[in-house]
Amino acid sequence: MKRKIPYRTYLSEEQIPKYWYNLRADMKDKPEPLLNPANLRPVTKEELCPVFADELASQELDDTTRFIKIPEPVLELYKVYRPSPLIRAYNLEKHLGTPAKIYYKFEGNNTSGSHKLNSAIAQAYYAKEQGLDGLTTETGAGQWGTALSEACSYFGLPLTVYMVKVSYQQKPFRKSVMEVFGSDVIASPSNTTESGKKILEDDPECGGSLGCAISEAIEKAVTTPNTRYVLGSVLNQVLLHQSVIGLESKAALEIYGEYPDIIIGCAGGGSNLGGLIAPFMKDKLTGEANPRIIAVEPASCPSFTRGKYAYDFCDTGKITPLAKMYTLGSGFIPSANHAGGLRYHGMSPILSKLYHDGYMEAVSIEQSKVFGAAVLFSKIETILPAPESAHAISAAIDEANKCRETGEEKTILFGLTGTGYFDMTAYNDYMTGKMTDTIPTDEDLKKGFDSLPKVE
Repeated sequence: MKRKIPYRTYLSEEQIPKYWYNLRADMKDKPEPLLNPANLRPVTKEELCPVFADELASQELDDTTRFIKIPEPVLELYKVYRPSPLIRAYNLEKHLGTPAKIYYKFEGNNTSGSHKLNSAIAQAYYAKEQGLDGLTTETGAGQWGTALSEACSYFGLPLTVYMVKVSYQQKPFRKSVMEVFGSDVIASPSNTTESGKKILEDDPECGGSLGCAISEAIEKAVTTPNTRYVLGSVLNQVLLHQSVIGLESKAALEIYGEYPDIIIGCAGGGSNLGGLIAPFMKDKLTGEANPRIIAVEPASCPSFTRGKYAYDFCDTGKITPLAKMYTLGSGFIPSANHAGGLRYHGMSPILSKLYHDGYMEAVSIEQSKVFGAAVLFSKIETILPAPESAHAISAAIDEANKCRETGEEKTILFGLTGTGYFDMTAYNDYMTGKMTDTIPTDEDLKKGFDSLPKVE
C-alpha cells in the first residue's frame, strides 16, 4: 500500500524561513522583565551591552516586533544544513501498535550534532559585525559549546568555553571537537575566575552546573577587553533564533494537511522547546488552534514540575540580572545525570510565563526510563538520540500508548534535538546496569529555595 506521507519530508532551500518569529509579540501577558539586582529595576539595553553584543541586547528586550529578518550571512550558513527533515516515525508507530501518527523534527544533521547551531551562527555573526575580538560561553553536555565553536571558527572569532565539569569528564571527545574548531575549553568550576574559586572553596569536589559555568563565562567576558558573553538557552534572543525549528515543522506538516494535537519537547533552559512550539503556541494564543504542549524535564532537575515561579539569578555566582522563571534556586546543583544539557536550575522566562498561565504542561522522567526509550528508538528508527532528546521520545511513547488504549488517532510532534554519539559513556552505563536514578528530596530543594532573592 502506497503511503501518502513519506518517511522524510524536506522543504526546499527557498523555504528556509527568512524571518525569526518573536513569540513575545503575541503574548497578551508578557514575561516579567529582567531586573538589575542592584536596584531591582528593569534592565536597559545600556546595562546589557557590556555583556551581550549590541544587536543581541536589543533582541533580548524586544517584546513587540513579531518578525525579525534573518541576516543574509546567517541564512547562507543555514543553507549548509537546513531545512532539517521532518520524519514520520512509521516504524515506531507499528512497534507500539498505536493509531497515533508520530512525527519528529530532526536537528542532528550538522557537524555540531544538535539544534544549537541555529542560535550559535546568529550570535557569532552579530559579534563579528560589531567588531568584537572574542566571545565566552558555557556549555553543559557540549552541544552548545560545539555549535558555537563551529560558528566562531567560521566567522574568525576566538572563543573560551566553560564546560560543566561532570560533562567535561563524561564526554572528553566533545572537548576535542571544540578544540578542533579552535576553542579554549575549561572545566567548570575552575580556578581561572574569582567566581569559580569561590564555588570550589565552598565545595572542592563540585561537579559543576550550568549556573556555575555561566558565572565564570560572564566574569571572563566583562574582564577581557572587547569581549562579550553568549548563552545557548534560556534567553529571549535564543528562543527567537530557534523559531526556525517550529516554522519549518509547521510548513512541512501543512504540505500534507497535518496539524499536531500534541507537541513535545525536552526542557532544560528552553531553547529547543521554545523554538519547536513557537508558531503552534502563536495559534494557541490567538485562538486559531489548541494543541497540547508538553515540556519534558529530568526528574533530577525538575524546574517546572517542582520549582518555584520567582525572580532568581541566572547563575550560581549571582552576577547576572534577575529573571522571573521557574527555578530550583541558583545554588541548586543537580546530580551528575547524563542529560548534561538539561542540568540548569531555571527555565526560560518566556516558557515559564506560558506554563504559569496554563498554556503548557510539564512532566519529569527518571533517567533510566529515558534511556530505555532511547535504546528502543535507536533500534526502531535507526538514529541514536542525545540523552536530552530522549526525554521527548519517552513522553511521545507514553502519549502514543495512551492513544492505543483509547483508540484515538492523534498527531504527535516531538523534537529530536540531536544525536548521542558523544554520549556513549551514558549508554554504556545503561546497558551494563550501572545507571541510577537520583531524585532530589524536598529537603534538597528547600536549600535552593531558601537562597532565592527577596523581590517584592
